Amino acid sequence: MNTIGLGNALVDVLLRLKSDDVLTEIGMQKGAMDMIQQDQMVKIRQSQESLECSQAPGGSVCNTMRAMALLGANTGFIGKIGTDSVGTYYKEALQKAGVTSHFIQTEGISGSCTVLISPDGERTMATFLGPAPTITPDEITEEMLSAYQCIYIEGYLLVNEELVRTTMRKAKQLGLKVALDLSNFNIVNAFRGLLEDIIPNYVDILFSNESEAEAFTGKNAQEAVRLLSEQVEVSLVTIGKEGALVGSRGQVFAIPADGGKAIDTTGAGDHFAAGFLYGQSVGATLEQSARIGSLLAGHIIEVVGAQIPDDKWEQIKLKVNSILD
Repeated sequence: MNTIGLGNALVDVLLRLKSDDVLTEIGMQKGAMDMIQQDQMVKIRQSQESLECSQAPGGSVCNTMRAMALLGANTGFIGKIGTDSVGTYYKEALQKAGVTSHFIQTEGISGSCTVLISPDGERTMATFLGPAPTITPDEITEEMLSAYQCIYIEGYLLVNEELVRTTMRKAKQLGLKVALDLSNFNIVNAFRGLLEDIIPNYVDILFSNESEAEAFTGKNAQEAVRLLSEQVEVSLVTIGKEGALVGSRGQVFAIPADGGKAIDTTGAGDHFAAGFLYGQSVGATLEQSARIGSLLAGHIIEVVGAQIPDDKWEQIKLKVNSILD
């Protein structure tokens, strides 16, 4: 099952600040997580030229497609980027991971999520979406979709209702399975009506964490996963260090968490989805697929950031093969 992802194309940039002066210059409060405008983004980019900086291709769905590709799956990614060096970097990073990119490019600067790390270690996050959420339904062609059997969409795109609805409809007409991640409980609360419509009509595989599932159903995780499994083929609810719950056709089973002490939970849900969808792509059972998801989530929480280090993948593949045996 080849899988294509549709999401916000954002480069994650980690900047180590020499002092907190940059935060004052761009008008950001230390420790905040803010959406910023283009002029603020330009100031950050100017200030970063002299700072220690690391970049990684980011965005929830991109993280998932990269991890799947690194396991050996055939994946693609649809996103919108600008014509700057950040956009070029994004393209090259995906190519290097083995993800087929279907980028729509537009004049200007690409979206990015910049983590400004103060000398005392506190993090201030500035997200500039740029062109990322402005994809139009007609920019997603049947030709793009027809090479795949599954499309994975992030809930953050629900702000663009026409895009999500039209793409899901198009995908179903072409015979693709539709997987959706609820992304954030604020998204669930803001777009409940839309979700209540599209989930039973288009979605086959639904990913959520405990707070998203509870926000949507008003029930605890155990009850939520069962309720959601009546609307979709497979519902998956991650429950942190307790692992995950999988519901399908009225049956619910629990998958234990994998991995050691959580250092940073960024990207845990993205990697759980990657493992599960990878399992499904190679014909694994639901339980095996969810165990691969748990394995990847267990690895990502042991590092800072949303990428598993390159030297870990061979060991991960061996563990995946033992789950599949």
